[in-house]
Amino acid sequence: MATKKSRLHIPRPTARPGDKPDFSYLELSAAGEVDKPSINARTRDIEFLSSGLVRVLDGEHHAVGSWNPDLDPAKLQVALRWMLLNRHFDKRMWQIQRQGRISFYMEAAGEEAVSIGAAMALRAGDMCFPSYRNQGLYMFRGVKLVDMMCQCLSNTRDMCKGRQLPIMYHSKNGNVFSISGNLATQYPHAVGWAMASAIKGEDHIAASWLGDGSTAEADFHHALTFAAVYQAPVILNVVNNQWAISTFQGTAGGERRPFAARGLGLGIPGIRVDGNDLLAVYAVTLWAADRARRGGGPTLIENVTYRGGAHSTSDDPSKYRPKDEWAAFPLGDPIERLKQHLIVEGHWSEKKHEALEEELKAEVLAAWKEAQQYGTMTEGPFLDPSTMFDDVYAETPHHLESQRRRMREVESGNGDGGTS
Repeated sequence: MATKKSRLHIPRPTARPGDKPDFSYLELSAAGEVDKPSINARTRDIEFLSSGLVRVLDGEHHAVGSWNPDLDPAKLQVALRWMLLNRHFDKRMWQIQRQGRISFYMEAAGEEAVSIGAAMALRAGDMCFPSYRNQGLYMFRGVKLVDMMCQCLSNTRDMCKGRQLPIMYHSKNGNVFSISGNLATQYPHAVGWAMASAIKGEDHIAASWLGDGSTAEADFHHALTFAAVYQAPVILNVVNNQWAISTFQGTAGGERRPFAARGLGLGIPGIRVDGNDLLAVYAVTLWAADRARRGGGPTLIENVTYRGGAHSTSDDPSKYRPKDEWAAFPLGDPIERLKQHLIVEGHWSEKKHEALEEELKAEVLAAWKEAQQYGTMTEGPFLDPSTMFDDVYAETPHHLESQRRRMREVESGNGDGGTS
């Protein structure tokens, strides 16, 4: 009898350029179908949350089910405004990069509810450790558009003083940690911060975000282990937008079980949520935050969403996925869904929406005009190069002061740049 030979499995996306979009691999629950458990529930009793999909908005744009947070319509209008601002900011910055005025940019198109929904559920004292598509989180926490633009421009008002890649923002006042280009490093940072908060007896928690591809990094697993062992008050978000640059989410392990199930073996509850449903993201984040504050430990949340645009300005998604794939994504556009919900409930209208769009476009344009005054990549004023010696040591050593002095002498024409 012939034996079957083992074969190496290579994950493949369900559709490539020229194919019809195919999201049959997504296991979707109906809105309101997944029950909301007590925050005191044991992980073993709520494993269903990692395989189902928490959804609040149904096909008719009504909020249904036990996860419905019953948010005030005024708050939902504010949420809509933040998401729209995020999108118009992205569009402007993308255009600016194409004009050669910044070197690089990354949009959050299609993922706006992930940042805004979570930001609304967290408290101001909670510490956030974001990834590079959490622009909305910075905006919500008070970072001005001008300051975000200046960081991308690496100009004289750049918060990073020209030392970071564009979109690597930070905000001390907003409790938002610096973005790292080394993927997944923010996860252990978030767990460590949360452990420190618990040691100090505070009720502040930490929250972090990374993409589906980053779950293959060792830092992801290290963070989960520490969070589980020490019951750190932290929310660990996986933003499953289906693509890690050009690599389909199955390559990171999304074919076998949802990313939300990654922590079950360690005793960490996982929740799979409709990342394009702002109400669902808010409700799930609030549940996880309350659990953490009461000593329940970490929660792993998988936000099922879709990266509507390119990975970055250096990427061309038409090379690896159908051009119309976003339009076919079954969970839709988060902005359009919240807009339609407000209209159906009688708290919004197309006319109000159009007026808001124009208002936000003007706000972004005004910020851009102001940001240019502090310099661009091609137009002054420019950063003083000697600032590269700052912020390295608490007290600048002699050899760096000597190098700074020689640099200034060369720039002024009074030196030859020789060494001493």
